[in-house]
Amino acid sequence: MLKELIISFQSYYQAHLFIRRHKLWKWIIIPGIVYAILFFAGIWLFLRSSNDAISNLTGWLGIPRWLEDMQSSWLNFFVLFDGVILRFVLLLFYFSLFKYIILIIGSPVFAYLSERTNAIMEGRDYRFSLSLLARDMLRSIRLALRNALWQTVYTFTLLLVSFIPVVGWVTPLVSFLIECYYYGLSMLDHSCARHDVPPAESVEYVGERRGLAIGNGIVFYAMHLALVVGWVLAPAYGLVAAALSLYPVKHEPT
Repeated sequence: MLKELIISFQSYYQAHLFIRRHKLWKWIIIPGIVYAILFFAGIWLFLRSSNDAISNLTGWLGIPRWLEDMQSSWLNFFVLFDGVILRFVLLLFYFSLFKYIILIIGSPVFAYLSERTNAIMEGRDYRFSLSLLARDMLRSIRLALRNALWQTVYTFTLLLVSFIPVVGWVTPLVSFLIECYYYGLSMLDHSCARHDVPPAESVEYVGERRGLAIGNGIVFYAMHLALVVGWVLAPAYGLVAAALSLYPVKHEPT
């Protein structure tokens, strides 16, 4: 898996060179600006609502009343730290929901850019096909809904585990890796669709090379640390990088 992670990391730099060489900026900047605006609005909404959500959840579980009865400074420390962990997990869960909304809304652009990228890589002329675009959009939306369901199940399980002292401290890392995997899976599936790989086989194929998916997602989220610029570039860079990362892998002997 380490080799696959390295390939994914390197593919982002290759994606930058690829986009610049083939002048794909208009398919990067315009949807990227829309994504950045929605991302900023989503972060603002999360910061406004997360404290109320955690207060309601802990109140429903009876934790404040239990702490009053126990009157233990150590228990207060663990619960306070668990609250920080819980906020991280909720933030990642927000990211996952936001991500799937973007994948569904942006499916026309992602499908078009994926086909355009693949045509350039194979040295053939790109011919726009409305029926092919519609088919790829439908596939992308179905996969997004499927992934959203599974990730929600995993996230709620991790939310429960996060209340366990010490053990729950690893849940943000696990949640982050799951988030990265499912984002990478969505990006890699676009390239699998270009080679007529059925959705079920695509999920299995990426699952056997999960390092490519996780690595793609890690760099995607790392790009958000570059304020505004990273937000604009991250989605399309992730898609192009996914296509480029598959080429060194698909020719390996099985």
